Amino acid sequence: MTESYAAEPRDIFFVSNSVNELGGITSWSHQMAHLFSERGHRVHIVGVVPPPEGRVHELADDLPFQTTTLYAEHPPTVRPVRGLKGRLNVAEQRRRAAREAGMHEQAAKMSALFRAAKPGAVVIVTQVWAMEWVALADTAGLTVIGMSHESFDTCRKSSRFGRVKRFYQDVDRMLTLTREDADRWIRQRMDNVGFMPNPLPFFPDVPSSRSRKCVVSIGRLHEEKGVDLLLEAWAKVAPQHPEWTLRIYGSGEEEGALRKQAAELGIVSSVDWMGRTSDVPGALRESAVFALSSRGEGFPLAPMEAMATAVPCVAFDVAPGVHEIISDGEDGFLAPPGNITEFARHLDALMSDKDLRDAMGEAARENIQRFSTDEIVGRWESLFALVER
Repeated sequence: MTESYAAEPRDIFFVSNSVNELGGITSWSHQMAHLFSERGHRVHIVGVVPPPEGRVHELADDLPFQTTTLYAEHPPTVRPVRGLKGRLNVAEQRRRAAREAGMHEQAAKMSALFRAAKPGAVVIVTQVWAMEWVALADTAGLTVIGMSHESFDTCRKSSRFGRVKRFYQDVDRMLTLTREDADRWIRQRMDNVGFMPNPLPFFPDVPSSRSRKCVVSIGRLHEEKGVDLLLEAWAKVAPQHPEWTLRIYGSGEEEGALRKQAAELGIVSSVDWMGRTSDVPGALRESAVFALSSRGEGFPLAPMEAMATAVPCVAFDVAPGVHEIISDGEDGFLAPPGNITEFARHLDALMSDKDLRDAMGEAARENIQRFSTDEIVGRWESLFALVER
């Protein structure tokens, strides 16, 4: 068992786009901040901007660490300069100069926080946009770690790809979520890359009995989460399993379109729209199978939570993080990305066979413990010591 205090307490700063925007980065940052605080480290979460309206993650009043948000409101956005016309656009030049001055001003606030830290301090930048401010701050004598919380492929398709290569080029360590993605970044001529998986969000004392005939999906109702693909797969299996229900937890902009799709597929009576839940362990305990139908992922927490609850998962194999978590045919099933027929076949196999559900569920609960909080925090502390030398 790992000791519950740190042999060498440090000042640890997490720098994110926002301290409290709804989503995986905030959940991860706050979980890690709690874990490091419990081990005696002094933790401070710094957000660049306030979260967008309607995307606020409510924080407890008694956090064991400090939080700071640099800007009171979002800074002005600027367009890329294109051609002579762009360079001569006075209004755009003024906006760019104001933004630049504001960035330096906010970076100076960060420098003051960093300078007050004791030797051995670490800055963990969770998102590359936030790194643009850290790059302007004084980080002399600190270890700076930059993170990419998404798969290489997802990043490559976005504007973040160029920024990761530019802004993380000279940090002490750039971390991906899996070894597979680390290798791909190394092939981009980045020689400071390592990997660090996410820790288990929880490990419940009471697992699911997998006896309630219920398939569960938990996530934002957003195109990337692929709930439309799940509904199509469900339409293939529901007629053979009239006693089973699909429970969809989550809210989002796609909800109306998804409900309409369910009606068109004729599966309204077997689909329950549960809305957002604050009791994920409870939702999982009442399920027998977990469905992850995403089109893209990093190192998804939802299947880890399901496996910790002894619920086997069916997922599209859309990222290294997915097949790092789920061992196909052992503690869950993987389908090729977007292959609805295969996804439905795997759901059917688990729904039809209680013994198979039990065997895979027990294997899942056992296997997922390699990402226990003690294990992952220990790996972080070893990394701090290694990079410092």
